Amino acid sequence: MSSGRWRQKLRTRQALIDAARELVTLGSAPTVENAAEHAGISRTTAYRYFPNQRSLLVAAHPETVASSLLSPDVSNDPGERLQDVVERFTQLISDTEQQQRTMLRLSLERDAEHAALPLRQGRAIAWIEEALEPLRGRLTDDQVHRLALAVRSATGIEALVWLTDVAALPRNEALALMRWSAGALLQASLHDAPPPAGTDHSGALSSLPPTR
Repeated sequence: MSSGRWRQKLRTRQALIDAARELVTLGSAPTVENAAEHAGISRTTAYRYFPNQRSLLVAAHPETVASSLLSPDVSNDPGERLQDVVERFTQLISDTEQQQRTMLRLSLERDAEHAALPLRQGRAIAWIEEALEPLRGRLTDDQVHRLALAVRSATGIEALVWLTDVAALPRNEALALMRWSAGALLQASLHDAPPPAGTDHSGALSSLPPTR
């Protein structure tokens, strides 16, 4: 394939992704046909790049290409590392709020078509666990994972929606509270008690279902 044709394919794919992101920002869950029409690309061509809505939405999600949220020069202090990741994560959530809200709505649908959406893949949990890496040895792997789950539950789009829509906090206060919660969870794990293991109704220890 010539370099010119290859670049044209990249431009076409990106145009479809950009169109999908614009439509998601408006609050819709665009189909391949919607994105193609918005981008001025034929449906036949669009389906060559994205065979279904799920593959399009996964590509359009703003977190797809991020493998880490840690700053390159971050220290080995778990508190500083967690603060660094949580600030970046919550800012990402705020900057892409409409896309995140649409993805949240889709991820809550019991539909196999949406099973691979980013909010169901645990990407943020991996970012948080990376920040908490220096705690391994001080906490067990399971405790680190459960702490990451707790931090994720307090800092994602779900938390922002509740704090702004239900608790009626201004967005800047909601973000500040989410970041404070992450630090408080870390301090509680280090100075009070590590995250508890799951229990069933009889009180016996049990494992939480996988979340990654």
